Amino acid sequence: MSDFDLVIRNGTVATAADVFSCDIGIKTGRVVALGENLSSGATEIDATDKLVLPGGIDGHCHFDQETGDASVMADDFASGTLSAAFGGTTTVIPFACQTRGDTLRAAVDEYHRRADGKAVIDYAFHMIVTDASDQVLGQELPAMIKEGYTSFKIYMTYDALKLNDGEILSVLALARREGAMVMIHAENSDCIAWLTEKLELAGKTAPHFHAASRPPVVEREATHRVISLAELVDVPILIVHVSGREAMEQIRWAQGRGLQVYAETCPQYLFLTAEDMDLDGFEGAKCVCSPPPRDKADQQAVWNGIENGLFQVFSSDHAPFRFDDAKGKKLHGTNASFREIPNGIPGVETRLPLLFSEGVGKGRIDITRFVELTAANPARTYGLYPRKGTIAVGSDADIAIWDPEREVKITNDILHHNVDYTPYEGMVVKGWPETVVSRGEIVVRDGGFHGAKDRGEFLKCDQPAPARPRGTDRPVW
Repeated sequence: MSDFDLVIRNGTVATAADVFSCDIGIKTGRVVALGENLSSGATEIDATDKLVLPGGIDGHCHFDQETGDASVMADDFASGTLSAAFGGTTTVIPFACQTRGDTLRAAVDEYHRRADGKAVIDYAFHMIVTDASDQVLGQELPAMIKEGYTSFKIYMTYDALKLNDGEILSVLALARREGAMVMIHAENSDCIAWLTEKLELAGKTAPHFHAASRPPVVEREATHRVISLAELVDVPILIVHVSGREAMEQIRWAQGRGLQVYAETCPQYLFLTAEDMDLDGFEGAKCVCSPPPRDKADQQAVWNGIENGLFQVFSSDHAPFRFDDAKGKKLHGTNASFREIPNGIPGVETRLPLLFSEGVGKGRIDITRFVELTAANPARTYGLYPRKGTIAVGSDADIAIWDPEREVKITNDILHHNVDYTPYEGMVVKGWPETVVSRGEIVVRDGGFHGAKDRGEFLKCDQPAPARPRGTDRPVW
């Protein structure tokens, strides 16, 4: 009789702290042994010349989310989690979005309904708080946090989602009291509305004017403002999808002062620029997202932040709208103003290969930093560590086995999302996850899916414990 359900042998194992060679023994979905020459497993994988990494955690992705207009996200929990798994991700945390005037409980219940029986990997939920009423802040949100929904997102823009400064302060004060993590979309809504009106009056409505309507200053101002609000309340915050150097300067200033300000960025700010929205016809709509990609100098600044520790989390912000679809990017036709184009781009499957190839492969970061950004820190930030985000005795056996030498040309037809394009079409990456294990079960191997289509489990999250920004002396919260 085998001592283990699964043994992974002869691989080079990397966590956020160490790189070492060992066998991994797995039983009943957990890692139970790390060592040399482990006894036999019912199933064995030879990982010679391969990297054995914790499965990725995508802490910022959107599946089957209500949009507030007639647009429809292309990926539900079935196709979205399948795509994530093929990209080496074993846990996703999408958003349960509260409709203004409705309850948080109704939003969370609805997203459980959407996810139940569809997810192929494990998942948790962030909440999106759009209505900071006395009932929400006094009763609902504290109760939801205690039930394991310990992170939530607030917006400083979009009319249907945004909170004003007073409401943000009230939410931050609640997060401090209850020990929750607040994620913030930082852009100045009034500036965007004013610029959009001026551009449209001048007839400047093509997709590439989306970038002109949201210049770096609107992100910089909102970033500075929310840092100030968080400092006033003395609470940790995570500023999401940071796009360039102006917002980064505010974050570095805050981190240097010992404030608990954390930052996330995404592949679009490393691999795309505003020029990708300035294509013939309506093609630029494929890359419309907010904040928009910036210029080459901002791109380099984001790489610098990846390297030097300014960023703690690297997520996809996967927001899947089909391009050639009347419920997607062409919701209002090909002559629509940039304002009417559904915001977001796909990326849940390509997130890890892109960062591995251009980060680890090009020597910008080492493999431990890669694991830190894509698995360990998201797990800590959202209250899932050490169950998720590492390879350690007692942790869930969520593991991706990478061939660091495999070259893959990214084309949409090799991806598993339900979107009809990828903004990274034609890019060649070196390094690819070939075998993916979720809670001890092989779900991806030899290019095929081998798991049950309803095997994903919902995860309740503990109190967040994010890692301290590098270069600061502030204790970990």
